Order: sequence, then structure tokens, then C-alpha cells
Amino acid sequence: MITTQIRKKFGNRLRDLRKQAGLSQEELGFKAGIHRTYIGAVERGEQNISIENVHKLAKALKISTKELFET
Repeated sequence: MITTQIRKKFGNRLRDLRKQAGLSQEELGFKAGIHRTYIGAVERGEQNISIENVHKLAKALKISTKELFET
């Protein structure tokens, strides 16, 4: 299904950016105020993320929200 593919693509992008920043899921979760298990589920494409959480993650990664969607 297309929505699953979109979630997986976003999750892979998030994982790549998190690793580039040298952060664990736990560290990113702490900085963003989001639980680490939620971040793991987003990275695996299992969780549909809200726009508020996209914004929190971008802020925690010190990037623009737009950068999370670039390929």
C-alpha cells in the first residue's frame, strides 16, 4: 500500500538524519520530548507521525521541517 511506502521512506530519512547527528533513538526522543519507542516505530514505518511530532523532531535535529521530507 502507498501509505506504508511513504511511512517507510520518511522513517528511513529520519533514521539517516538521526545517525548523521550522532544521536540514539533515546537521545533524539529526549531532545524532542517524544518516547524512544515511538521514534523506533516511525523509523520502521509502523507509526503514522503527526505534523506536531515532525516539527519536534526537526527542531531536535536542528534542521528545517522541509529537510525531513527531502530525498
